[in-house]
Amino acid sequence: MPRPISVTIVIILLLYCALAVASSTELKLASDIWPPFTDQAGRPRVAIELVQEALIRAGYRGLTDILDFEAVIQGLGMGNYDGSAALWKDAEREKFLLFSEPYLENRLVLVGRKGTDVSAGNFMELAGMKIAVVAGYSYGDITQPDSGPEFVEGRNDQDNLSLLLTGQVDYMLVDELLISHVQSHQQEEAGKHLAIGTTPLARKPLHFALARGLPGAETIIAKFNGKIREMVADGTFNKILGLNWIKADVDGDGRLELVHGGSGAGSEAPASVYAMAGTADDTSGNAVDRFWIEGKMYESWDEIPERYKYNGPGEGKEDPGMTLYKLEF
Repeated sequence: MPRPISVTIVIILLLYCALAVASSTELKLASDIWPPFTDQAGRPRVAIELVQEALIRAGYRGLTDILDFEAVIQGLGMGNYDGSAALWKDAEREKFLLFSEPYLENRLVLVGRKGTDVSAGNFMELAGMKIAVVAGYSYGDITQPDSGPEFVEGRNDQDNLSLLLTGQVDYMLVDELLISHVQSHQQEEAGKHLAIGTTPLARKPLHFALARGLPGAETIIAKFNGKIREMVADGTFNKILGLNWIKADVDGDGRLELVHGGSGAGSEAPASVYAMAGTADDTSGNAVDRFWIEGKMYESWDEIPERYKYNGPGEGKEDPGMTLYKLEF
């Protein structure tokens, strides 16, 4: 017996609404190859993974195409894509894109051979030196000839390390996130071969961006910002970065905390901690001595329960997190 026309119309309308909802929650994104922040699936791409997780928590799904960087910007400008997981913000891009709060920050530090002076605060102090950089990275104007040193392009950080250790260059520029992994997972090798600077010579906040013309873009950005803060507080941020500790203002009070996300905190407070975007310097004038572990604040290292200090891979040892990036010495 045929369904009444009214019932058929209702079914069609329900199907249409379901398709519309599915379409509105799926975001078509574009990024270039920029390890370890963006890359093809199956390779280290922490920026894309952070954005995907935050979007899922906010009720959206981000699908990323990997293109040449010029094609990414062109596609965003022409409206072929809804946004991008990882972009630097500038005035020209703000004309057609809405940007999230920075969730990561690209901080390039100087790395030299053991015993080398890595205290330079700017490139002019390195005039006449050879510095290895990765070919194709968007360093901006820092690698122009009038910056002081000579920049030598290698295919990747591993090739640049070889150039450094064989004396073909004096230094290499390395993103602080990568060097944090080396210090956590290859401490002995790094200590034997490398001198690592602590002052970033270049800093660029990294944002999630959506097209201004995308319906609900402002709402999506606001939800994204909130979910990133949630991921910092529950340890997900650490897990995706593969780091046991990060420095962040987890409770929004303007003070920084060392946020734990692994299984073991170690027997001593961490000496080197990767900082969230905008938190590399503690402008409050106070040392960062508060700790956030599993949703609870501890005002000092002594307050932390022993079950955290002796719960790593080996009694009293800190769990360094997952190994996402590794250099061959």
